[in-house]
Amino acid sequence: MTAMLGILVVAVFLETVSATSLGVVYTEGGMVEGENIHIGSGHYMDVFKGVPFADIPGRFEKPKRHPGWDGILKATEYGKECLQVNSFVNGTSGSEDCLYLNIWVPHGSIVSSDLPVMVWIYGGGFMIGNSMGFYLDTNLYSGQQIAERGNVVVVTLAYRVGTLGFLSTGDSSLLGNYGLWDQQAAIAWVHRNIRSFGGDPDNITIFGESAGGASVSFQTLTPHNKGLIKRAISESGVALCNWAVNRNPRSVAEEIALRVNCPTDHNMASCLKMTDPEQLTMAGVFDQTSSPDDPMIYKMYLVPVIDGDFLPDEPSNLFHNAADIDYMAGVNDMDGFTFTTDDVPSINSDQVDTPIGDVKRLLVSYTKDKGAAGSENAYFTYTSTWETNPSQKTIKKTVAEIGTDYIFLVPTQAALYLHAAKEYHRHTPESDTDIEIHNCIISVCLFLNSVHRDPNEGGLEVPVRWPKFTSTGQQYLELHHDMDQSSVKEKMRLRFVHFWTSILPNLPSVFSE
Repeated sequence: MTAMLGILVVAVFLETVSATSLGVVYTEGGMVEGENIHIGSGHYMDVFKGVPFADIPGRFEKPKRHPGWDGILKATEYGKECLQVNSFVNGTSGSEDCLYLNIWVPHGSIVSSDLPVMVWIYGGGFMIGNSMGFYLDTNLYSGQQIAERGNVVVVTLAYRVGTLGFLSTGDSSLLGNYGLWDQQAAIAWVHRNIRSFGGDPDNITIFGESAGGASVSFQTLTPHNKGLIKRAISESGVALCNWAVNRNPRSVAEEIALRVNCPTDHNMASCLKMTDPEQLTMAGVFDQTSSPDDPMIYKMYLVPVIDGDFLPDEPSNLFHNAADIDYMAGVNDMDGFTFTTDDVPSINSDQVDTPIGDVKRLLVSYTKDKGAAGSENAYFTYTSTWETNPSQKTIKKTVAEIGTDYIFLVPTQAALYLHAAKEYHRHTPESDTDIEIHNCIISVCLFLNSVHRDPNEGGLEVPVRWPKFTSTGQQYLELHHDMDQSSVKEKMRLRFVHFWTSILPNLPSVFSE
């Protein structure tokens, strides 16, 4: 029995000393120590949670560098999420002290160095979200799985959302975009410090979904990230999405000011800065009822603005800043379903018919600036292939397609066109990464390949060679469980993209009260 115990002790000891770990890591703010975990087959991973990348932010101010700390920071617990409405929309959760990030570093038989780096930006409509990967108590985004599978350093960051992240008066008193500045501060921190964590600061990929995908797009377009980002991946959201920019933020600020008993004159900004943060957060919750005549997509008010600083111009005029960044962008074929289900609930029911009139009403809302000519052209575009008496399946599917095209697909296509047009002066061997995709699980392999080198040649097997998206070829890869060469297609939904990007904009605008 004693001999057996001795063998077990030796075995445990050998397992312990064979672990690879960064140990204590030196950063610009001080020393940090994370947790080392065994992930199987002689592989280990260092996990650092709650590492500050900026100081506690001032109310409606840009983030500032963290002053640092003494001793060793035990980075084993996630920081709090940024203050936001809770899932029941009847209170708040989180804290203003929230600018922390998390890092996963995989190791083989030796401690890793110069690994590609992937920085995740979460979605949530710029109103909710966190860096831990949880949504409604479900762990949707695991930094550990991506780091392990792709042999990359994964970083997840937090940024301010809702009123505290995106309230703007439309002038210098409250410029807005504080959440975007938080993201930028985290990206810059990663660039300055990630080498100490085994990452390559010259090989940083930022990626995100929905509002996170739009954020990724904004981060490539701002002049403040020059030289910091090598690659970017936008999933279901780009800066050109109609919901991604508020061009009339003053009215929103005044409404919130009235809700918290602040004046709407020149004293508004100073009053808002002194108001209780939870009260401010709740004041940013607006009516969420919708209909075909009043679509949900137009109720996203606390979003980025063109502030003359982070975004010095319209996003469509800033693609020259992204010319040196390899770019992927993707949509799902039912991306608009969540929004259109709010507007037209019947499309989600087999028992309730969807009137053709709801299709017309939704298109009238989406094309309201162009009046009757816009809605009539839109209706013809989407119904010209219908049978004489369209089935309910056809009508419901058309509503979902309209939402997907208008809210996600067409803006994504437009972003790719503009990126490809600014790509002419690039001279890198990674030029096969400007593409449009339909997301599914295999996209993980393609994404991770592209982070290392090329989506077709990064080491993880993929079934089809992924073509480059160009302004002329317009090729894309449709991802699904049974892919072959026929999955390579071109000119995605060209007829509908042409309507939204060429026909509709050239119709005369109609202005009314």
